[in-house]
Amino acid sequence: MKEKKHTKMKTLTTWQTLGCFLALGAGWMAATITPTPAQERRTTSGPSQSKGALRGQVTDETGAVIGGANVTLTDAAGKRLSATSDELGSFTLANLPPGTYTLHVEMEGFKPYEDITVTIAPGRRENVTIKLAIEVAEQVQVNSEAPVSTAPDNNAGAIVLRGKDLEALPDDPDDLQSALQALAGPSAGPNGGQIFVDGFSGGRLPSKNAIREIRINANPFAAEFDQIGFGRIEILTKPGSDSFRGSAFFNAGDAIFNSRNPFTPRRASFQQRQYGLNLGGPLKKGKASFALDAERRETDDNANLNATILDANLNPTSFARAVVVPRRQWEITPRFDVQLSEKHTLVGRYSFNSSRISNGGLSSFSLPEQALSNELRDHRLQLTETAILSPSAVNETRFQFVRTTLATTPALDTPAINVQGAFIGGGAQTGNARSSTNRFEVNNFTTWTVGDHTIKFGGRYRYIRTEDISPNNFGGTYIFAGGVAPELDANNQPVPGSVVQITSLERYRRTLLGQRLGLPPAQIRALGGGATQLTLSAGNPLATVGQHDVGVFAQDDWKVRPNLTLSYGLRYENQTNIASNFNFAPRVGLAWGLDGRNGGQTRTVLRFGAGVFYNRIDESLTLQARRFDGQTQQQFIVADPALLDLFPAIPPAELLAPFRRAQNIRRLNNAIQAPYSIQSNIGIERQLPKGVVASVNYIFNRTLHALRTRNVNAPLPGTFNPRQPGSGVFPLGPIGNVFETESTGKLIQHQLVIGVRTGFNSRFSLGAFYRLSKAESDTDGAFIQPADPYDLRAEFGRSSLDIRHNLFMFSNFNLPFGITLSPFVIARSGAPFNITVGRDLNGDTVFNDRPAFATDLTRPSVVTTRFGTFDTEPLPGQRLIPRNFAQGPGFFIINLRLAKTFGFGPKREGGPDASAAGGSRGGGRRGGGGGGFGGFGGFGGFGGFGGGSGSDRRFSLTFSVQVQNLLNRVNPGPPVGNLASPFFGQSTNTAGFFGGRFGGGEPVDAGNRRVILSLRFNF
Repeated sequence: MKEKKHTKMKTLTTWQTLGCFLALGAGWMAATITPTPAQERRTTSGPSQSKGALRGQVTDETGAVIGGANVTLTDAAGKRLSATSDELGSFTLANLPPGTYTLHVEMEGFKPYEDITVTIAPGRRENVTIKLAIEVAEQVQVNSEAPVSTAPDNNAGAIVLRGKDLEALPDDPDDLQSALQALAGPSAGPNGGQIFVDGFSGGRLPSKNAIREIRINANPFAAEFDQIGFGRIEILTKPGSDSFRGSAFFNAGDAIFNSRNPFTPRRASFQQRQYGLNLGGPLKKGKASFALDAERRETDDNANLNATILDANLNPTSFARAVVVPRRQWEITPRFDVQLSEKHTLVGRYSFNSSRISNGGLSSFSLPEQALSNELRDHRLQLTETAILSPSAVNETRFQFVRTTLATTPALDTPAINVQGAFIGGGAQTGNARSSTNRFEVNNFTTWTVGDHTIKFGGRYRYIRTEDISPNNFGGTYIFAGGVAPELDANNQPVPGSVVQITSLERYRRTLLGQRLGLPPAQIRALGGGATQLTLSAGNPLATVGQHDVGVFAQDDWKVRPNLTLSYGLRYENQTNIASNFNFAPRVGLAWGLDGRNGGQTRTVLRFGAGVFYNRIDESLTLQARRFDGQTQQQFIVADPALLDLFPAIPPAELLAPFRRAQNIRRLNNAIQAPYSIQSNIGIERQLPKGVVASVNYIFNRTLHALRTRNVNAPLPGTFNPRQPGSGVFPLGPIGNVFETESTGKLIQHQLVIGVRTGFNSRFSLGAFYRLSKAESDTDGAFIQPADPYDLRAEFGRSSLDIRHNLFMFSNFNLPFGITLSPFVIARSGAPFNITVGRDLNGDTVFNDRPAFATDLTRPSVVTTRFGTFDTEPLPGQRLIPRNFAQGPGFFIINLRLAKTFGFGPKREGGPDASAAGGSRGGGRRGGGGGGFGGFGGFGGFGGFGGGSGSDRRFSLTFSVQVQNLLNRVNPGPPVGNLASPFFGQSTNTAGFFGGRFGGGEPVDAGNRRVILSLRFNF
């Protein structure tokens, strides 16, 4: 009871500290940012009394602000000044000599705006409001000198996809997410990128039909975000419109169009049916509108099983089979945009998703009886209110509620058998699992323009509560691992004096052989048989967890000069369930136009950024610690031969009773801290002739306090004998394993990124990037354990992020007869993988021990492979191979989309992309974008991806064909790294259509090449 009071007092202290920080921050802003009257006069008069300035805001005809519009001001001599409207639609052009100018504003999907009578008076700042009308017919313009900008949120590393750009992406949401992850590239740091939908974190990707705009790698150092922008994907959904519009689509795929998966003996059956509807229109013209998206997916995919089993005569035999995996999913999403008043707008969006998967959960080594079914229900409610506080200040409030339920049911309720690296049989040990999660999120931030400063401040609060019923492994799992054993002759008799290395499957075979022959358990073990380990859980399957986290920030984008922008900010974060309170994250960025002085156009921009980024400790770690606290649920790891010899029967409860004191406990280290990364980059953007923009940047990341799990009660070094299970001296006594999650890891990462984008003419555009990367770490995640829990230095080596070379290209060809061709090319070098001996050599009960480099080739424990010659039973002092020592195969793929649009009926009032190009009436304009903090994204910013020939007619019909893996190239997945597996060094499936690691890791089960036919009707 006292402990609970102490915890409560500790939590209150955390929030009081946060309150003091907020108060101090508000006071600092009021004291240092609010201009004095003298400052106001200086701001109004500008830097020179002889020069003036122009400030404006770009909106659509309904008053919704438009960000990203290109603004050009040209004087009588033809000299041009350029700017880009920010997320408030605002722009500023300063230091303007008095005179008459031509103002030109452009935005995709809108008619160009031009005013030839803009007059700038000495010492004055003129204010204009520009309303853009929706474009009547499609217009294609090619700028031979694509501009670069010092605007902090207009880095050339950002990718912005909207309108026709989206059509080149896959229609299937899973493939779409994989494609976007490939576009984003690997995030700087260990946790990958984030997906934001309409500004909300933890977003589930909506239907492509409902997406208005996608921004990738924008504002990498903005204090508004908890994670760095490299790899961040921001998605904005379509708002309603002032006229009724809609579309319907149908996609189909069949096995007759696919090629055979090279890891299956025959072409597997496959069918995909995807159809949906998107509608939008006014509820009250100029005041309220709606958008509705509905979609149904019916897919009969496959799980390719590629295992090695024993036949009736106990001979090893290949087991290769494709098991049909039916997936049924439907989703409906209504959205409402309401103009509450002249200065207030409200956006409401609700999404319901229901999915069911049968025969799920199967991996390459699984047998069919391991199948299970999943049923998921997901409800999401999102509300966004935007208030224009003044001509220079806007406040936005967002609220999100998410409820997710998941039910898992195994096909069989029997014990499992895991013959490592060969097959996994028996029932799936999930039990009848049920989980429900509620998530709340509230965001509020204000953007305020004061002179040459754009100030943004606000915060985010999140709460999650999970109730999880998980009878995982209540049925028990027998594990068979490889090792050293007597050699047997053709009659299964021992060869005197000969000892050999055996695989896990051979140990299993000898066990069954001995049982058939009626041999006693001791003799079976003497011949190299017998189970290696039994794992079993019991107790209360219910565990709950709740977690709060908060983040507040303040940032300023200061336009020091027309060609120089300085961005700086500070973020603070905290969460419950850990005691890590000093989480301040400063950020800074600089964008400097090296030319373009005296009002000339900027062609070269130097960018620099640096900052600290904290990662939250996931609530699942706390849930695990509460479940396996030694009381709620017991987790046994049994290595006693007396019990293992009962195989295949599970020992009764009375025999397990002596192990109740020695059981697995999982906990968080008392000194655990939030991991954080110190990240920086420097780069240059250059505008070249013929519409080419090139960028080069260097990104550095150093992560400290990275998470890992370690058995802190493993036997002390040198005290454990692998041939005597249970031996050793335990530092905490014979209480069993204590798996503790701690923040003792580190990561060092370097990246050099070269990007190019171009639009040579209206018929061809190209974007490409190349990334050279090096990453070293001593952990690859919170659940990863070191090979030796007492020697963490030996873990430092290649990170799983260390894919040395990455090349990505896409282009768009507008061919004659209105045909659009959009190739999507990915190439990368192989990813590293770990080599293990497949058994426990140090008594920590984890099968991740690595071999040593062989020095005595006569030892029976020596194994020769194409990766080197290793000793699977290292002697004291023998050098172990490094972590992630081996490298897997490379990857190369070409995905292609071919489309043709037919238009008919009268010309419509809006252009071909009008339904997707408009502003969003305040809500979710930039997915939480804002101030910029110069710096690059993953590669040169590519617009116009997929572009294409739309139709200006009221009705249109688009036929398209998507071919994934056009050349039918075999891209093997990660090889098996277990030396005791008969599949060691081999891949058992493909790497997928988008390159695995950073482009989605799902293998391709139904077809090495897949063809999807699509039909879309727009009205």
